[in-house]
Amino acid sequence: MRIDPTDLATFLAIARHRSFRAAATELGVSASALSHALRNIEERLDVRLINRTTRSVALTEAGARLFERISPAFRDIDDALEDLNNFRGRPAGTLRFSAARQSSQLVLLPIVTQFLKAFPEINVEIVVSDALIDMVAGGFDAGVRFGETIAADMIAVPIGPRQRSAVVASPGFFKRHKQPVTPHDLKDLPCIRYRFNSGVLYRWEFERGGVALKIDVTGPLTMNDQDLMLESARDGAGLAYVFEAQASPLIAKRKLVRVLADWCPAYPGFFLYYPSRRQLPAALRAFVDFVRAAKV
Repeated sequence: MRIDPTDLATFLAIARHRSFRAAATELGVSASALSHALRNIEERLDVRLINRTTRSVALTEAGARLFERISPAFRDIDDALEDLNNFRGRPAGTLRFSAARQSSQLVLLPIVTQFLKAFPEINVEIVVSDALIDMVAGGFDAGVRFGETIAADMIAVPIGPRQRSAVVASPGFFKRHKQPVTPHDLKDLPCIRYRFNSGVLYRWEFERGGVALKIDVTGPLTMNDQDLMLESARDGAGLAYVFEAQASPLIAKRKLVRVLADWCPAYPGFFLYYPSRRQLPAALRAFVDFVRAAKV
């Protein structure tokens, strides 16, 4: 029986992604070739590592044990190779980010665009997902989220400006409905609700004069995409609770009317977060330094 590092790297890619297609993309091979390679590895080891069906890919108990044991060793190898960047004139490599759609649009992508101009040797991949994921298992270098959703064992760095929320609706909507004066008035108005991927409905948050409120709004329309919520509000479907930066252009063009602005103070915005590691990869170190130096 002969198992070499390439075999283990193949298994690790499949185990991280829980997907032959995603792992094949990372390794630059076809999904069928990857499936054949894994089958060959399992035959040589005489043990099944991964259960696969047409719908799912899951680690067996043996596969989970192997993944747990060899992942740290491969991270040490990655760290050792990253050390070589210290001998290059400039950092190089690929950075993979996980970020929700709004954080990608509002803060991550504008900074990444400028970063790539300053560091052309570095490639960046942004995977847009609202789901909270295991960053290490997913093969990501860093992510962008609100501070309260970041695990305690992560290092977090502020990225982008402070944020504000905005409650908006179309001018036509307010020809049919009275403008709310306090957040409690929202209970009598049709609102466009937001549902997280977890299934939980978002409770609209407000604060004024030290008083904090969370309002369970109601309405005929529920979505999980703020861009569509904004579009629906513009079309008169109801009130929407979105980021101020999203709504400002439409407010300026009088396509939307903002209400309850005095109940929507600024708050700490998004954070770049990444696992605590003995040796920070040179490309990620360069990005973190770039974020800290960015004027926003």
